[in-house]
Amino acid sequence: MTKIIRACTVAQSTGFFVGMIPDLKEMGYVVVAVSSDGPELDAVRSAGGRYVTVEMQRHISPLKDLKSLWQMIRVFRKEKPAMVHSMTPKAGLICMLAGKLTGVPVRVHMFTGLVFPTSTGLKRRILMFTDWLTCACATHVLPEGEGVKRDLLENGITSKPLKVLGHGNCRGIDLKKFDRTPEVMAEAEKLRKADKFTFIAIGRLVGDKGINELVEAFCRLNKELPDTLLVLVGPYEPDLDPIKPETIKAIDENHAIEAVGSQKDVRPWLAAADCHVLASYREGFPNVVIEAGAMGLPQIVTDINGANEIIIEGRNGTIVPSKDADTLCRAMRRMATDAPWRATMASAARPLIASSYEQGYVRRCLYDFYREILSPDLTNR
Repeated sequence: MTKIIRACTVAQSTGFFVGMIPDLKEMGYVVVAVSSDGPELDAVRSAGGRYVTVEMQRHISPLKDLKSLWQMIRVFRKEKPAMVHSMTPKAGLICMLAGKLTGVPVRVHMFTGLVFPTSTGLKRRILMFTDWLTCACATHVLPEGEGVKRDLLENGITSKPLKVLGHGNCRGIDLKKFDRTPEVMAEAEKLRKADKFTFIAIGRLVGDKGINELVEAFCRLNKELPDTLLVLVGPYEPDLDPIKPETIKAIDENHAIEAVGSQKDVRPWLAAADCHVLASYREGFPNVVIEAGAMGLPQIVTDINGANEIIIEGRNGTIVPSKDADTLCRAMRRMATDAPWRATMASAARPLIASSYEQGYVRRCLYDFYREILSPDLTNR
């Protein structure tokens, strides 16, 4: 049996690979998940894997990061994996360094997004260096999409061969789950305000998700078109890139904005909406855009990595510049008032997602990659 470690910074991110564990077991792999502690790790055990906890910080924290590196080195020395495959920035840096230092033969990091392109000054230089170091210690580098690949190459982060698996995306979409089933539609009916044209945004309520611009754009639109509604699905994160006080005030005081917090099942919320909006400044390959498309929603997305690969202008959505509340407001106005344009994009939304991001296809691309890089002599390591 070939042991592989799948690693991410926080336990919530194990959801990106936990569904693959049964397949990997059948293929002859022993899967060990490594992340910070969290209740989501119970799903790893239920799927047939094991987990080990190493506390890691999402933000820059040199002393704590050194402690995490030492703990990861100890884990790798004990587990002796044939491969470590990391995702998310901090886990990537720590795992690739620890893997290099302990001689893990195959060290794979997937960049699901880059932070440095939207950073400035010293922080940008630090982030570029840590990404460079991650790549230098990895044996294989996987950008989640073509945009991430381009940023890595054009900014000199690495000169190693970069491979995008399939059409991009690390998870894929379960089209049977993300569908307008009778059960989903029954829940959506409870949420739907029939007299309101409803925009929905799903994600953390932080600055780099474009929440400031989205709320500003919607407030302008709502004054002109009062029969509109904005639903924000996601948690506030005041300690990580908090949104502006005036944005919080607008959310609290505008009755046409509903902040409903995190939701375990976003499907009814998507089914109850008319348009999905992603106003983010940066992404790797946003799963929420794939999910909204599978649910048949036309979309407004910013011109950023991943989103501009999933959305084809005028076919399943429209693309606007990031950090531009004026253009976003105009796109939202057209979406709310141009029914034929909106209907055309809605009809194409699910078929376009199904053709490129169906979960089985995405997983097969990863499994084929594993077979390619894990040679027989690594078995029983």
